Amino acid sequence: MTIEKAVAIDQAPAHARRLMAALGLPLDTPGLADTPARLVSALYELTAGMREDPGRHLEVTFPAESAQSGVIAVTDLPFISLCEHHLLPFTGSMTVAYLPSPGAPIVGLSKLARMAQGFAARPQVQERLGEQIVESLSTRLDCMGAACQVVAEHSCMTLRGVRAAGAKMTTLHLKGVFERDTLARRDFMGLCRA
Repeated sequence: MTIEKAVAIDQAPAHARRLMAALGLPLDTPGLADTPARLVSALYELTAGMREDPGRHLEVTFPAESAQSGVIAVTDLPFISLCEHHLLPFTGSMTVAYLPSPGAPIVGLSKLARMAQGFAARPQVQERLGEQIVESLSTRLDCMGAACQVVAEHSCMTLRGVRAAGAKMTTLHLKGVFERDTLARRDFMGLCRA
């Protein structure tokens, strides 16, 4: 982090205090007195993915156990992200999968989770989140295809505006064999429903 950014983050609670005052919140109450600093800390944590290259997690690989690997997937992977339009959370789960090329090294399952959660930890839209995950898998791994399904509830839609509590958005991104081959796509969709 540069000194400029460190200074800016140190000044952020004062800006948050001004925002809260503009909203008419009583900052002199015990419950809200330290809220500006807590708000900045929470947003800093929820945007940690902006300060890393999530794809770097895919650089640690292991030799394949056999010459022909099947689909490798992590299902029901929980995530938290921030809607870039409102800075409100959207939360859900995703299925992330790839098909290694014959004999290619494979990546550990925790690395798939770290990569996906790194892309989620930034102001984001759900469509881009799945696209970034698939693109990272495709470019960083020797694979025949990559896929990601994201299912999420957006608090910008459930807590405000239309207030459609419980409504979920589903996005699907496919590349390589999952895009071209009906059977591979069907296998991936089966993993999503399992």
